[in-house]
Amino acid sequence: MDAMTVGDAARQTGWSARMLRYLERTGLVVPRRSTSRYRLYGLLELNQLRSLGELRRQFRVEIADLAFVARLRREPDLRAAVETWFAGNENALEWEQQKHERLLAA
Repeated sequence: MDAMTVGDAARQTGWSARMLRYLERTGLVVPRRSTSRYRLYGLLELNQLRSLGELRRQFRVEIADLAFVARLRREPDLRAAVETWFAGNENALEWEQQKHERLLAA
């Protein structure tokens, strides 16, 4: 199979050309480039686009959610900050629960 341009890939997969460009910016589906810098979608990218659509339908997730997960996987500092935030919220919830129990006991 020959590589497809962004317009051809959009027609083939049902995604819009604009969405394909967004998916590339987020790092979810990154086509290779021609020497003239045109996006070239091959079998790998078309399969990624099809499976991404199925993932969205099956689990009802948004592209922005998946893009954030991709960033978490690529950026260790972001991942650490999110983990710290979750840990802080768990501690805050525990503290609030203990406060509530103390007020009820009083």
